[in-house]
Amino acid sequence: MTVRVCSLITNGPQLIAPDTYTVVRFPYGSAESYDRYDMHPATQPDGYVVTDPENDDRAGLIWPAADGWGTLTAMIQWEAAGYTELRDQFVRDPLGLTDNPVDTTATDHRPPSPGMQCFTKHHEIFVHPGVPLALRVSHNDGAPRRLVLAEFKLAVHPT
Repeated sequence: MTVRVCSLITNGPQLIAPDTYTVVRFPYGSAESYDRYDMHPATQPDGYVVTDPENDDRAGLIWPAADGWGTLTAMIQWEAAGYTELRDQFVRDPLGLTDNPVDTTATDHRPPSPGMQCFTKHHEIFVHPGVPLALRVSHNDGAPRRLVLAEFKLAVHPT
């Protein structure tokens, strides 16, 4: 039984508007960290093709390669700014592309620390090939702020 892994990284930066959860987008090709099982395809399972990954939320989707127990991991780094709360979550079908409801999980609201904001998170859920996953972030500053680095990883353990 093979564990299937997808490991994405972006060093953007991505400008995130305040008070709105935003899908973190990840690059393709040589800029992609590891995707041996094609879980972060530019040509998506429904036929849609991501042509502008910097501006298309679909560039943030991981499509699990198999049914199984999914280990989700993320690393998030924000610029230092005037927020009092930083937010992040994992979400099933964040764009409403399937018949499954949008389903958020592992939502964290964090107070900032001095300097750059660096966080990691880990969560585990059941995953399915037809239901994409994403990492979403938000903040409560009065202006858009930069997400300067992010990683999003999925390991699918067969059940």
